[in-house]
Amino acid sequence: MYPLVSVIILNWNGWKDTLECLESLYQIKYPNYKVILVDNYSQDQSLKKIRQYCRGQIPVETKFFKYQKHNKPIKIREITNQEADFKETEANSLDSTNPALTLIKNDANYGFALGNNIAMEYTLNKDNPDYILLLNNDTIVTPEFLSEMVKAGESDEKTGMVGCKLLNAFNPTVIDSTGHVISWGRIVDRGHGEVDKGQYDEQLEVMGVMAAAALYNKEMLLETGLLDTSYVTLGEDADLSWRAHNQGWKAIYTPNAIIYHKRGQAITKKDVIPEMTVLSLKNTAEYVSRYGNVKNKLAFLLLITKEALYVLAGSIIGKNSVSIRKYSSTLVKSYSKIIKNI
Repeated sequence: MYPLVSVIILNWNGWKDTLECLESLYQIKYPNYKVILVDNYSQDQSLKKIRQYCRGQIPVETKFFKYQKHNKPIKIREITNQEADFKETEANSLDSTNPALTLIKNDANYGFALGNNIAMEYTLNKDNPDYILLLNNDTIVTPEFLSEMVKAGESDEKTGMVGCKLLNAFNPTVIDSTGHVISWGRIVDRGHGEVDKGQYDEQLEVMGVMAAAALYNKEMLLETGLLDTSYVTLGEDADLSWRAHNQGWKAIYTPNAIIYHKRGQAITKKDVIPEMTVLSLKNTAEYVSRYGNVKNKLAFLLLITKEALYVLAGSIIGKNSVSIRKYSSTLVKSYSKIIKNI
């Protein structure tokens, strides 16, 4: 008996990455999964290209796998986010030889948290899956990854989430994440940036998992709630990891599940990075103030003091374009939030 997994992929102006992700997903060996693709009001050719791919008109070229024609055309079912919210909408069936794709077309860019929540609420109401897998559109999965993640999830009824070995898609010898851990009072991705030498090849319990590839137990989500939409983007997975941990749920990292990740594809533009710097500070301060103990909060205060000196000095000498006024305002608010909640 294979537990049902609903796989949710969020797309926003990134159809090339999305097609590579989809093609890798349709080649996995796990037999019982549904695919839900959420388009977050893309303004490029995403919808057109996704439809063409499903008809078998766009062969995906990649170094990670060989494109397969035999599973095309892929049955595609399109609904709006308003229809997704209607609990009695008729569902497509999924069969392993010709898997269906449910495409939810959002009428606005709702960000990472709400964009994914729309699909999670839809599948929880309609499909009642055992697990929900959030998968970034800039990932490429391996054939055994889901089998290994489900196996880890089934090992303990209190396992609320499972993470995999995420490797850098541009340089697969480099680690992207092997689970969430706490460092300097906040959550970080264990092993990020390190060369993979097998140092994280043991399955073990971690603090949480990165939402780029996170398998969530349905029962955990029903108890903890979904992603906190106040974050919009950045930090929402850390918030859920810490929230679930504090409610007694376990997070398991399994090295046997391998996924390649093109981290930062959506935020590499120079005009976006400064905004993300400020947003990251704000959101991290939020979840540390909510869930951290006194030691966590004091460590985080020391960290942001050190980082602030680098950011502000860099702005003064022109090495970065972060707005000093906006960053300083966010820094003061972050200090105040943490101190108030110690």
